[in-house]
Amino acid sequence: MKPIVVIPARMAATRLPGKPMADILGQPMIVHVWRRAMEAEIGPVLVATDSAEVAEAIRAAGGRVQMTRDDHPSGTDRIAEALAAVDPEGLHDVVVNVQGDLPTIAPAAIRASLGPLADQAVDAATLVAQIHRAEERVSPSVVKMVGSEIAPGRFRCLYFTRATAPTGEGPLWHHIGLYAWRRGPMQRMVALPPSPLELREKLEQLRALEAGMRIDAVVVDDVPLGVDTPEDLWRARDMLTGAA
Repeated sequence: MKPIVVIPARMAATRLPGKPMADILGQPMIVHVWRRAMEAEIGPVLVATDSAEVAEAIRAAGGRVQMTRDDHPSGTDRIAEALAAVDPEGLHDVVVNVQGDLPTIAPAAIRASLGPLADQAVDAATLVAQIHRAEERVSPSVVKMVGSEIAPGRFRCLYFTRATAPTGEGPLWHHIGLYAWRRGPMQRMVALPPSPLELREKLEQLRALEAGMRIDAVVVDDVPLGVDTPEDLWRARDMLTGAA
């Protein structure tokens, strides 16, 4: 495999406008995410953005940027445009999509996402962590992965949902929005229209499942904090202050 890590970033978030540039310990959040992706050491790291401000911050930190259009409906679409510009020959056959609002993501978790792609039948891989807090079991903001365990710490994903699922006794799995895609399946996915279940659950990965693609998940110990609100931003600052 010849992976490339691509971090999509846009300034137009509704709940926390301008969040890629939100300050955490004197650095924009997007720079923290970029540094963690670099520390994973799995391949080159590219930030795909429509914002000159984000581009300037990443270049100042020594990173690589590809400017994209500002009308993409999803981060995956933004990544597809960026890759077409920087790697039209398709030299990188695996694309790791690290969300730009995960400043606490562990480099080891980024590396772990590549494991399932050793199986040629797998189109994409993602991460899950066991849910331990009762409120997270029922919260629609916590996306759950429903899957079949095919090896210790690894699942074949059957569905993703905001509901509490599956029912009955047993663990629930919190889906972490990081994907390692084979390039061909990713390009096929972005060429498809949004699927019915994707629109209903507001979960882009369901488009791939409804199209018959295979997604496997790897279990990691901790859920990285996704920054969506001012409260999340303060939590991220506290977490990274403690890690400094």
